[in-house]
Amino acid sequence: MLKLVKLEERYMPQLIDMMDEWTASGEEIVPYAIQKADYHRFETYQPSLETGEGHPQLVPDSTWFCLDTDRNRFVGAVNIRHRLNHFLLHHGGHIGDGVRPSERGKGIATRMVALALEKCMELGIERVLMVCDKDNPASARTIVKNGGILENEEIDGEGLVEQRYWIDLTGGKAGKPEAAV
Repeated sequence: MLKLVKLEERYMPQLIDMMDEWTASGEEIVPYAIQKADYHRFETYQPSLETGEGHPQLVPDSTWFCLDTDRNRFVGAVNIRHRLNHFLLHHGGHIGDGVRPSERGKGIATRMVALALEKCMELGIERVLMVCDKDNPASARTIVKNGGILENEEIDGEGLVEQRYWIDLTGGKAGKPEAAV
């Protein structure tokens, strides 16, 4: 069973295990929020996972880790931006998510995004924007399985094509995410 948890000191072994694996793989660690500080030091890492109101260039955000409760193992993480600024409207969206390398291809991302959408509803976000690179069909499938409707594609500052999907959590045009039902 998967659930989203906030980082507590008791989860440090699970965090270090996941982050060490990800670092050793050489792959990009996503969401970005989980790599902003040294993950070996709880007292500095844990505060780096949240951005509150009043930061001049950032929007408030929250980070949760996806815990497989049957195995007591972190399998991924999600970062939810509580609102969008101009940049996020075009390139980041509300949710950043990532699954650790050894856990991919098991349907974890679909369920984890469904759980993140429940958090979005709790935060009062009724329409969720999710963005993924066009060359990442697994992410696109995860978004579509959770009710995402492709709005358009945009080119980022590095020339990569990004797909922008909207998920309506009010039961409107896009409907409720199937993975959350």
